[in-house]
Amino acid sequence: MPRKPPIIFPQEQRLLSQLGERLKLARLRRKLSNAVVAQRAGISRTSIYKVEAGDPGATLGTYIRVMAVLGLEADINALAADDKVGRKLQDLALQAPASAPRRRRAATHEPPTPAGRPDGTGSAS
Repeated sequence: MPRKPPIIFPQEQRLLSQLGERLKLARLRRKLSNAVVAQRAGISRTSIYKVEAGDPGATLGTYIRVMAVLGLEADINALAADDKVGRKLQDLALQAPASAPRRRRAATHEPPTPAGRPDGTGSAS
């Protein structure tokens, strides 16, 4: 029984379609047929068609196998390499809040000293 492909938003589908188109163009530039790429990648020709169409049901492993056959597997390292949003969130968490009041430390369990001299002997007279 085939699995149901994941739900994907239109913007994400455009990204997959664009990736598929780039992979197809890379294959054509190398003058490789679908059958040759499928054989070298160890996948079916149907899977090649799915990758080149940007099908969300194609696995990431299938995309990587096709990229490897085309000599583009190193490009996978560029994905999510520059996490700008994550770094900003981390920087914000590291900054001390300027408007938050400072908490006083709880006193130690020493008994309070009587008013007057610091040594606790009473008045200075």
